[in-house]
Amino acid sequence: MNFSELKAFLDQKAEEYNNPGFIIHDPVSIPHLFTRKQDIEIAGFWAAILAWGQRVTIINKCKELFDLMDNAPYEFIVGHQDSDLKRFLKFRHRTFNATDTLYFIEFFKWYYLRHDSLESAFLQGLSADETNVGQGLVNFHHLFFSLQDYPHRTRKHIATPERKSACKRINMFLRWMVRKDDRGVDFGLWNRINPAQLICPCDLHVDRVARKLGLIKRKQTDWQTAVELTGRLKEFDPKDPVKYDFALFGLGVEEKF
Repeated sequence: MNFSELKAFLDQKAEEYNNPGFIIHDPVSIPHLFTRKQDIEIAGFWAAILAWGQRVTIINKCKELFDLMDNAPYEFIVGHQDSDLKRFLKFRHRTFNATDTLYFIEFFKWYYLRHDSLESAFLQGLSADETNVGQGLVNFHHLFFSLQDYPHRTRKHIATPERKSACKRINMFLRWMVRKDDRGVDFGLWNRINPAQLICPCDLHVDRVARKLGLIKRKQTDWQTAVELTGRLKEFDPKDPVKYDFALFGLGVEEKF
């Protein structure tokens, strides 16, 4: 396909998959269970971090987790007593265990007692003229593990460009929070990060389809690969490149492209 044909193809597929019907079978359905901004942020972040494995399992584990918070994550996190934490000791999803869960709760309590929105955590060191959110992700990682005696094992669950990770899960979370349209999937809650600064979440399906379409040349899949892919997508839409995540993911998962 030439440039015009490929743009038309991806535009059509993005339009096809960016709709409310996409929500029910995707981890984005978890933050859609809530209406309060802080609940959406907490549920969205956790759902994104736990998003590996089968989507049905991811959704069920997230529902299990928020059931333990009485389906009011923000109120639970800022108001719980130490005795309330015992209920999380058996929570596990793959390698994410109770130690990780309890630290997430500790960090969120510390953070939300000082800030109104999680958006501020990603703005440290991220200027309006930055090409992408990379520095914001680096600084968020440092902030997340700034509490005394954080469990070292939990670091593996929060990716950072400093480790050359493609940061798929956090980029997906940022897409949910930042992108604005009228399609009903992404929330567009945050206003201080420009959608043009977002990086396309680069999972196995997106990576495979993007390579098949000639959008990626790097052999490995890392942060620079995600940046390379997003740069190509900006050729099609410089203001909203990650809308094509819907097209690439849909082609990979639903159509086995």
